[in-house]
Amino acid sequence: MSSPTTSNDREKVVSKLPARLRQQVKIRAAQYGIEMQSAVEQGISDWCELASATAPVDTAGADSFATFLPPGQWEEFRQSAADRRVSLIQGLAQSVQLWLDTHPEPDIERPAITRRIIVCAITAGLGEALAEDPNTLHPVRVAKALTKALRASEVHSDATEPDTDPLDIENLPGPGLRVLLVDFDPQCHLTNQLGAAPLPMNGDSLTNHMAGEPKGDLNDLIVPIDDDTFGGRLHLLPACNDAFLLDVRLSAVRAREAALERALTPLEGDYDVIIVDCPPSLGLSMDAAVYYGRRRDGENPGQSGALIVVQAEDSSADAYELLTTQIDDLRGDLQVDIDYLGIVVNLYDSRRGYIATSSLQGWVDIKDPRVVGLIGDLKEQKEAVRVKKPLLSYAPKSQQAVGMRALAREVL
Repeated sequence: MSSPTTSNDREKVVSKLPARLRQQVKIRAAQYGIEMQSAVEQGISDWCELASATAPVDTAGADSFATFLPPGQWEEFRQSAADRRVSLIQGLAQSVQLWLDTHPEPDIERPAITRRIIVCAITAGLGEALAEDPNTLHPVRVAKALTKALRASEVHSDATEPDTDPLDIENLPGPGLRVLLVDFDPQCHLTNQLGAAPLPMNGDSLTNHMAGEPKGDLNDLIVPIDDDTFGGRLHLLPACNDAFLLDVRLSAVRAREAALERALTPLEGDYDVIIVDCPPSLGLSMDAAVYYGRRRDGENPGQSGALIVVQAEDSSADAYELLTTQIDDLRGDLQVDIDYLGIVVNLYDSRRGYIATSSLQGWVDIKDPRVVGLIGDLKEQKEAVRVKKPLLSYAPKSQQAVGMRALAREVL
């Protein structure tokens, strides 16, 4: 059935399609960066040009399906279906299946060199967003919505997080990257947050490998995170409390700034991205983390580097100054390129008043590095930590999850 109702001079068509095919074409169209109606249009056009109908498609359970086609295409399709003595439902199913067959699932775009990201906090959410299923659609806040939210934060003081218009949300396939989260913090927050057990003090650990005293293969310490949600793409190298002693042990290590790189490089062949959750201290261990995140030969600017996480409060500005000074000093002392990947304003709550809103504006005014993420201080993250589950599997449609996906795409 067709209707004169139009969208951009198209004709509305209502038929039936199996839910399986509807979902597949919706996801595949998003993977190719086109609208679903364009995929259906191309499928119908190609089907009509065939010499005969393709193999029958199971249409059991087909239910209502509407799309918009160029004027006249549906009538041409009806005639082709009549000539081939197939129902309109069967013809449409064959057309959609034909488009799917000629547009196979695209390969994941994997970096030529494993990307290295160093960050304090938000490590789990970023890694989860990068590892999400490429064959499933997830709600993502689009880039223009971040700018809109930052502007809104200056005037809305009665909301936990700037409102996001539903029109600013897109359903997009996950990046599907292989991600290793490295808990480099002796407090083990990331490890505990994801429900893993910290490594025992008398066993092997990242600290031992950095100090040149390994007790085994570092790969044996890695644990998977929620395979049901992330399909084996998200792993964690747990922390150990012995990292409190790391700076002392590093003081006796030759070329200590490269100690983290020496430990993690053997793991890089298995991952597209390694994200290091750094300790809050600014000692030798932070030097090693910053050096690990430097730009290497053959790597494009902005692929690896430091993602600076701040809060909208005055004390965070002091911490930012100390960290960036340390990074800049390391740049000069070692003559290396260390890129800033951006600033993320975390745990934002405009209800805290002028301090919060004016501090946020101060971060926005920096420009280089620019603000690439705004994550609200909402209950879902706290609940996920309490139940020791990844945020994006515990509350995949929450505003924080939507914001983490937007951040991941900014980093990509």
